[in-house]
Amino acid sequence: MRITICAVGRLRKGPAATLLDDYLTRFDRTGRGLGLSFAKLREVEPKPATPPVEAEALLRQAPEGAVQLALDERGRALTSPEFATLLARWRDAGDRDLAIYIGGADGLDPGLRDSCRERLSFGPMVWPHMLARVMLAEQLYRAATILSGSPYHRA
Repeated sequence: MRITICAVGRLRKGPAATLLDDYLTRFDRTGRGLGLSFAKLREVEPKPATPPVEAEALLRQAPEGAVQLALDERGRALTSPEFATLLARWRDAGDRDLAIYIGGADGLDPGLRDSCRERLSFGPMVWPHMLARVMLAEQLYRAATILSGSPYHRA
C-alpha cells in the first residue's frame, strides 16, 4: 500500500524538515518488505486559505480510489500498535493507496473530514500542522517496525 501525505502549507528547510525526511526514509526502507511504502508528500498552498478551498486542493492531490484518513483533533486517539494494525488491515484488504490529510491553521473542512474512512487524533491537544507531519512520519515508521517485529517500539 502506497501512502501519500496531502498537507496544507509548505515545510521550509530546518529541523522539522530534516526530521520529516529522516522518518519518511526510515518508513519507506522498513515498510517496503511489508507491502507499505511512502509515495509522496503533496503540499498545497491555495488562495484564499480557507478550509473549503484547502479541501478541494487536498482532494486533487490524493490518488484515485485511495483510502482517506484525516488527521483531526476530533478523531480517534489510537495507540501505536493499533495504528499499525489499522494500516495492516487496509493493506491486507487489498487497498493500494492511502491518502492522509493534514489541514492548515484552521483545520480540515468538515466535509472532507467527515468523508474520510478514518479520523485520527494525536490527542486532545492541538498541534501545529507542520509539526503534525513529523509526528505522522514517526508513527508511520513506528508502525512499520511494529509490523516487522523490530525492537524500535517498546511497549
